Amino acid sequence: MGSVVPAESALARVAERFRGERAPLGDPEQRIRELLAEEAPLLTADEAAGHSSRLLGDLVGLGPLEPLLADESVTDVFVNGPGRVWIEREGTLVCTEVVVDRAQLSSAIERIVSPLGLRSDRSHPIVDARRADGTRVAVVLPPVAPDGPLLALRRHRGAVLSLGDFGPPAVVEILETVVQRGDNVVVHGPTGSGKTTLVAAMCGRLGEAVRLVLIEDTAELQVHGPSVVRLEARPGTAEGAGRVELRQLVRTALRLRPDRVVVGEVRGPEAADMVWALSTGHRGSMSTVHAGDARDAVARLEVMVAMGVGPSVPARAVREQVASAVDVLIGVGRGPGGSRRVTQVHRLGRGGLRVVHLTDLDRPTDLNGPCDPDAVGRS
Repeated sequence: MGSVVPAESALARVAERFRGERAPLGDPEQRIRELLAEEAPLLTADEAAGHSSRLLGDLVGLGPLEPLLADESVTDVFVNGPGRVWIEREGTLVCTEVVVDRAQLSSAIERIVSPLGLRSDRSHPIVDARRADGTRVAVVLPPVAPDGPLLALRRHRGAVLSLGDFGPPAVVEILETVVQRGDNVVVHGPTGSGKTTLVAAMCGRLGEAVRLVLIEDTAELQVHGPSVVRLEARPGTAEGAGRVELRQLVRTALRLRPDRVVVGEVRGPEAADMVWALSTGHRGSMSTVHAGDARDAVARLEVMVAMGVGPSVPARAVREQVASAVDVLIGVGRGPGGSRRVTQVHRLGRGGLRVVHLTDLDRPTDLNGPCDPDAVGRS
């Protein structure tokens, strides 16, 4: 027969004593177990484990969110203000039974943001950062989020996929050919479609003798090797000190004698530096961009490059620069069960976009022939 579940007062005393110890010696979980044994000695082993786990989440971790992050099948956690918590598992959004109140949500956000040297308050209502374990964090606070604080956590995916996970042998053959030819590649697709994962898989086909410089806003690429160099942007402190932008890193990478350069994702003016880097002879370089199809990807690149070079450069010059720098555009999307797959491959040149291969036969493209480079990117 199990013991009586301890009263809330006993758990509150454990929490109060733990907080009173400014620097608990040893493992925090072990210390919580010791305090719980003193305050509620009649607990069974299973009861003690359950209560200590919850206390650990409340006192050290992220409270009710902790068990969700401990579940390896969960890739994303979404908190849309106080209330039910949503997760993504195997590519499907699921509303969980976990409920957080405003105090728990505020505490979780504070514990995430503070160790990163950042602030989240009314004067800094938006935070985009990365935890030490690689988890990406996005926080939006009132008044920008009028219905309450928003928190999105994207788990660091430890699994490294192969090219075979993105399509049948015919697709793998094309991807391997692109890598071995040293084509400059831009991978496009929506959020969570597998852009970064595909780039990592393609980098995995390179030999150890290739000096590869990885440039990312938030380190996600799972690429390892003796000749791999990693650069990561820094958001800076709450006062803006120490900020290092992606654009600076692209320029720095060229001084490190790379054989190939990989820019994790371009979102703004740094696209101009990325395109310039691809045009300086670093064959086989890669990047990613959010876009629904190849035409949109080219259009976005042109707009972002124009932002970087300024209005003095003619639009046609920008268009020609993009066309000369990028050889291949690869589209990725989600398949059944949340799997990632290559949906289209296009070759880009001064004659426009040309389909190399299209595996998503249910969605025909209007880019089967050459098109006027002046029209690429136009609506």
